[in-house]
Amino acid sequence: MKKNVFVIMMLAATMQVYSQKVLQLEDCRQMALTHNKSIQMAQESVKAATELKKAAFTQFLPNFSANGAYTWNQKNISLLSEDAKLPTYSISTGQMTGYTVLPKSAMEFDIRNVFVGSVGFTQPIFMGGKIKELYNIAKYGENLANAKKESKVTDLLLEVDEAYWRVVSLENKVKLAKEYRNLVAQVDSDVNVMIEEGVATKSEALKVKVKLNEADITVTKAEDGLNLSRMALNQLCGIALDDVYSLGDQDLAQDNTTPLIPIDQALSNRPEIKQLTQAENMAKANEKIMLSRFMPNIVLAGNYLVSNPNSYNGYKNEFGGMFSVGVVANIPLFHFGDRIHTLNAAKSQHRIATLELEETKEKMQLQIKQSSYKVAESLKKKVSTQHNIDQAEENLRYATEGFDAGVITSTDLLGAQTAWLSAKSEAIDANIDVKLCNLYLAKSLGTLNAPELKSQTTTTKK
Repeated sequence: MKKNVFVIMMLAATMQVYSQKVLQLEDCRQMALTHNKSIQMAQESVKAATELKKAAFTQFLPNFSANGAYTWNQKNISLLSEDAKLPTYSISTGQMTGYTVLPKSAMEFDIRNVFVGSVGFTQPIFMGGKIKELYNIAKYGENLANAKKESKVTDLLLEVDEAYWRVVSLENKVKLAKEYRNLVAQVDSDVNVMIEEGVATKSEALKVKVKLNEADITVTKAEDGLNLSRMALNQLCGIALDDVYSLGDQDLAQDNTTPLIPIDQALSNRPEIKQLTQAENMAKANEKIMLSRFMPNIVLAGNYLVSNPNSYNGYKNEFGGMFSVGVVANIPLFHFGDRIHTLNAAKSQHRIATLELEETKEKMQLQIKQSSYKVAESLKKKVSTQHNIDQAEENLRYATEGFDAGVITSTDLLGAQTAWLSAKSEAIDANIDVKLCNLYLAKSLGTLNAPELKSQTTTTKK
């Protein structure tokens, strides 16, 4: 019995320590990347595109094939309908001397059981460039799949970071709400003592009670919001919804500034630009394929044919064969404008892809500028809220001293506490806004990259 109690105590202690595990932002990112099904599907899409590229490359190589057939025929072939009489001549006189009989059976060929087989190859020599462009399209498709995967990774990291900083914000607001409640509770206690001493009224006590109830409600709302936000983060990371972690990035005053990079480099980093670039390349390759339809197709072909009956040396019921090698050319001539219309359509599609790429680049340049301005604005707001905190703390200190000295009322003290709470809350929002604005700037610059995956030691049992 004692042993069982000891085991239970050890398990409880282990669970308590485990529930207090600290998660850093990079830990959450890694778990989310490992758990997310969209990322896994994107990885499979990349594998599929790679295999298609390898398949397209095989079109440059010769194609070998083997064929075989067996046929049973009801009748044989006979070149004569009946026995034939052939005239005979004397060589010396040159005159006909009589007739000889050529029996019908002598000109009959056995085809009741026919076996045919062949082994051959076909090697493209010139196809107007279409094989090369088909391979290029497959290669661009692989690049496109990688760019789509990168885009999904970036979107997931953005979502994880937003959820992470939301939890950090609410953790700080829960602490602030509890601290504010303690301040109001202290005022409530002081007013009750003052009522007993006859220097305060019950009306004043009721006002403090209302503020205390409001502080309790604020704490409850903050805790509820924290629980819901933590569940959202847990779902992204692939851990149990009711697991509770402490987040490591609690120092909101620390700035993680996103370094600026040249616009051209930023645009080349963006997965959206990479996708549109590959789409433009594919449209250009498709235009070249449509152009290749005007050009001749030349292939080298070789075969070895074997048959039974063997007709290569007499006609015998045995297998015999021969080799053949040749060049085949196909030259398109006229098809009522089909090729020119498809070429014009491909040119228009190429132009559309180019315009879409240019338009997106212009929009992203604007997005980068806006994100930079928002970062600068958030930093100014952060400094301003810190000044407000200093003033609110100074005002609260004077109000507390005045209340203790009996020169100001509890209403004035509660007002100073409310102003202090508001200043602190705005500071938390301003610090989180700095984090998020830098996050959005990193995304717009294309520098929001996935961390290097490592072995997962922080995931919980699902």
